[in-house]
Amino acid sequence: MNKKTLSSRKLVTAAVLGAITIVLGLTPLGLIPLGIINATTMHIPVIIAALVEGPVVGGLVGFIFGVFSLVNAITRPTPVSFVFYNPLISIVPRILIGITSYYAYKAVKKLDDKNLKSLSKILWALILLFLIYLLYRNIKTGESMANIILVLVLIIASIGLLVYSIKNETKDFPIAVGAFIGSMTNTILVLGGIYLIYAQKYVEALNIPLENARSAILGVSITSGLPEAFLSIIITTGVVKAVSKTRR
Repeated sequence: MNKKTLSSRKLVTAAVLGAITIVLGLTPLGLIPLGIINATTMHIPVIIAALVEGPVVGGLVGFIFGVFSLVNAITRPTPVSFVFYNPLISIVPRILIGITSYYAYKAVKKLDDKNLKSLSKILWALILLFLIYLLYRNIKTGESMANIILVLVLIIASIGLLVYSIKNETKDFPIAVGAFIGSMTNTILVLGGIYLIYAQKYVEALNIPLENARSAILGVSITSGLPEAFLSIIITTGVVKAVSKTRR
């Protein structure tokens, strides 16, 4: 009975987080405007599924994410949608998000508790510095008040998670590493696949010279990839800690 309950829980978790992924893709919630940059959130349910229920559930939610990307590219085409017709770009990287994030989390979790606490503090300090810099840039460039408020909310959330990490004997750093690796898996494999398979057609669709393909794709991976990874860390840490607390 316990095994059946566990299996049912995993299936329900996969279904719910898969549905959330689709909702994010169909609504503005799938792309968070942070002022001078935008960050997608569609890969975050995949990471949460992997850290909460393991790599199989994470991979399943990633598969749902990938199939949605493929169907979305077909039904709502853009000049560069053709790259997502290939499952090696639309589906495989999304499945791997759940696998890489889980095993990165498990590997780091084996480190000494004292080291994990120190690394956790350093990590949240770096994220706070990035968000403060982003807030400064948004104010300087005259971004909308909504974008500025959103960054402020992320700063407050990060401060809260930092304080909670200091006061409680919890291991935030493994969760953060899992979130970061999962997010970068999505960025690197999707953009890397586009560059290796469709570089010429991709830059032609964007009216970019072929010799600029590498710098253009690398630029996207940095300007969007890192903010998405930081956003993943903040949201995933909060959700996973909340779920772990309720299960205890």
